Amino acid sequence: MNARPPALTLMAALGIEARALRTGAPWADVQRIGMGPRRAATAAARLDPGRAPVLVAGFAGGLSPELAPGDIVLADSLIGPRGERSCPDPTLLASVLRQAGLRVHVGPIASSTRIVTRDGRAALASTGALAVDMESVFVAEALPERPVSVLRVVLDTSQAELHHPLRVARAFARAYVSLRRAAAALERWSQALGPRQVLLATPRASCAGVERAVEIVERALEEDGPPVYVRKQIVHNAHVIAELERRGAVFVDEIDQVPEGATVIFSAHGVSPAVRRRATERDLQVIDATCPLVSKVHAEARRFSARGFDIVLVGHEGHEEVEGTFGEAPERTHVVATVEDVEALELSDPARVAFLTQTTLAQDDTATVIDALRARYPDLRGPRSSDICYATQNRQDAVRAVAAAVELVLVIGSTNSSNSQRLVEVAQRAGARAVLIEDGSQIEPELLAGTTTIGITAGASAPESLVQGVLSALSGLGEIDAGERRVATEDVRFKLPVQVRGGR
Repeated sequence: MNARPPALTLMAALGIEARALRTGAPWADVQRIGMGPRRAATAAARLDPGRAPVLVAGFAGGLSPELAPGDIVLADSLIGPRGERSCPDPTLLASVLRQAGLRVHVGPIASSTRIVTRDGRAALASTGALAVDMESVFVAEALPERPVSVLRVVLDTSQAELHHPLRVARAFARAYVSLRRAAAALERWSQALGPRQVLLATPRASCAGVERAVEIVERALEEDGPPVYVRKQIVHNAHVIAELERRGAVFVDEIDQVPEGATVIFSAHGVSPAVRRRATERDLQVIDATCPLVSKVHAEARRFSARGFDIVLVGHEGHEEVEGTFGEAPERTHVVATVEDVEALELSDPARVAFLTQTTLAQDDTATVIDALRARYPDLRGPRSSDICYATQNRQDAVRAVAAAVELVLVIGSTNSSNSQRLVEVAQRAGARAVLIEDGSQIEPELLAGTTTIGITAGASAPESLVQGVLSALSGLGEIDAGERRVATEDVRFKLPVQVRGGR
C-alpha cells in the first residue's frame, strides 16, 4: 500500500504471539506485555499518552462449542471480575479477516485472573463469553480514554484441552499461523482508522409503502402462523427478506408455486391482471400489499388504455413494478428508459400518446426522457400528478444536499432496489463518491482511507436499523461526530388491507 497505516499499537502477552504479529504486521508497534492481569495493566500504563487505538492480540481458550483451534474471536465486549465493558464495533475488522480466508466469530471475551480449566470454562461459557484470556479486560481498564480492540485466536477448547505434548505442539502451530495471517490483514483495516464527521440524509430508509408491506406479512404470520406465501420479494431488501423467511414467510416467483387454496401476499411492487386471474383460478386467498402509489399508476394505465391511448411507460424493463403496470394494457404499452428508446418508438396515432413512469426513478432522469417524448409527440398526455413517489423524491433531495457537503456517500440498500441505485447516481451527480452497500460489513477500508467526511442514506426499502448498524461499524474505527441534513418531514401512513387489520 502507498500510505503508511495510522498509529496502531498491538499488545501481546507471549513471545510467540508477539513474533506472529511482527511477522504479519512489520509496520505496527508491537508490545510484549507479559502474561496475566498485573503485567497487562502495568504494560498498558507505560504506553505513551494519547488516544491512538490499541489492539490486544494473541491466543485464548475457546468456550463455545462452535469454536475450533485456529478460529478468530473478535470481542464486542469484555467480561472481567469488575463487570462487562463494551469494545469498539468490530464489524469492519471481521469483514477484512473473513476476506483473508479466516474463520471469524464476534462476541464477548472473558478475562480471568488465572488459567481456567474445564469446570471454570463451563461457568464462563454460561455468561455468553466465546473465549477466555488473562489480559484483555485489564488492558482496557488501564486505558479508559483509548479504544481497545481485542483479537484472539482459539488455542484449545473445553472439548479438547491441551494436556498431551503432541496436541500442544499442533495447537500452537495452528494458532500461530492464524495469528500471523490475521496480523497481515490488519494493514487494510488500519488504513481506515481515525475520527470522522458523518452527515445523515433525512428522510431516509423505509417509506410508508414499504412499512405497510412488511407489516402485512408480519401480521399474516402472527394471525395465521407459518408458512405464509409471498409472490416475489415483498420489498427489495435482502435483510428484510431473510428475517421474514426466518419467521416463516415463503417467497415464490410464480403463483403456481403456492399450494391451491393457500393464502398469498402480493408484493409492494404490484402484479398484473393476469397474475390476479391465475390466483383466482387456483382458489388462493389474496392479500394485496401493493403500494398505494403503485396502484395509482395501474389505475392511470387502465384509464388511458380505455380511452384508446398508446402508453409510454418510462422505467426499467424487467423490474417487477414495470411488469405489473405493463400487464394492465400489454397491447398498448411501450417501455422506454432512455432518449434513444424514445427515438425508436413507432406509434400508430401520434395524437393519442400518454406517458407514465416507474415510481422509484430519479426525477432528473425521467425529465429528460419526458422532454424527448413531448418534443416528438406535442399532444402528449400524462398523469394528473407525478408518478415519482414522494418518498423517492424526498430521499433524492436529501442525498443531493448531503453529497454537496461530504467526500463519500454510503447508500444502504440491496442491489435489486431501484430507488437505492438511483440514490447512488444522484449523489455522484452532486459531486461525491458514492457506493451502494447492503450493511456495514460491506464497507471496504480502502473507501475510507483519507476520508474524513461521510454521508449516509438508505433506500426506501431498507430499514433504519441498517443505518444504525453502519454508524456503529464506523464508530469502531474512531470517534464519529454525527449530524443530520433534513429536507422534508414525512408523516404519511397507508391503511392495511382488511384481512390483516384484526381488532387493532
